[in-house]
Amino acid sequence: MAKKSFVLRIDEDTFKAIEKWAADEFRSANGQLEYIIDKALKEAGRKKEEKKKDEPEDTEG
Repeated sequence: MAKKSFVLRIDEDTFKAIEKWAADEFRSANGQLEYIIDKALKEAGRKKEEKKKDEPEDTEG
């Protein structure tokens, strides 16, 4: 999957909180932001959850 780069302006305190959270979960700040956004999109029904490689495809009939 190709990734798109863009500039994000965020206040310093918020970024420090994201960095701390990321460190607690062994991620980079960028990885943590991707995780947060991905999770929020899925919870809002705006992004389909990807099938795991071990899961069989859903076939009807």
